[in-house]
Amino acid sequence: MILNSGLTVFIPVYNEEDLLIPNTARLVKFIDRCKIPYEIIIASNGSTDKTVELAGRLCSGNSNIRFFHLPAKGVGAAFRKGVKIAAYDRIVTVDMDLSINLDFIDRAYRLLDRYDIVIGSKITGSQKRSWLRKTASNTFISLAKLLIRIDFHDYSIAAKGYKKEVVEKYLSCIDDKTFYVVKIVCRACHDGRRLVEIPVQCVDTRESRFNLVHEGVYKFGNLFLLWFLLRFFSLFFPPSGNGKA
Repeated sequence: MILNSGLTVFIPVYNEEDLLIPNTARLVKFIDRCKIPYEIIIASNGSTDKTVELAGRLCSGNSNIRFFHLPAKGVGAAFRKGVKIAAYDRIVTVDMDLSINLDFIDRAYRLLDRYDIVIGSKITGSQKRSWLRKTASNTFISLAKLLIRIDFHDYSIAAKGYKKEVVEKYLSCIDDKTFYVVKIVCRACHDGRRLVEIPVQCVDTRESRFNLVHEGVYKFGNLFLLWFLLRFFSLFFPPSGNGKA
């Protein structure tokens, strides 16, 4: 399959009626300045407010914007579909609140000429977030390094870049929720893919859209399950150097 050279920006959304119009306009304005072929895929998963209606208006007013809606909440399921329908060979993910500095998009696009995955890291950059969210993230990252031997500093959904032809190979191993970045990175390291981590600036402008207790139980539980599979069934082990460029 021959892919078009350009950029797909993927944005999973859940009840984003307040931010959808202004932040999409801000994103379009930024990417237009980059002078590259692009599309923006807005993926509603479980939205019950006016997100679906407003996204439809955005699509009708700009041919670079695409939209789909899944009835059930699940960002992993939305990501799988977004990758499958992406028109371009490079995919960058962002959140609708645009809390990550937008220049990550252009930097990741350029780096995907040489790398298979680009990881934007708040820890190696800067972050204005609540102490609770930073503590939970730091604990998770430390455990991931210890248990599954991947040495990166950010496994959140936003600020990640992927070559489409590479990430398509890992879609079958991810579930419908938020753990998919860890599994993709782990598999990519095992396969000897080229990964690079770059610092990003993050400024949280609102509380998390996830229940932090439920999210913590889910993510830490999946991390230990992944460790168990690696440790006792040898499904995949990252090679020396952990794939990091």
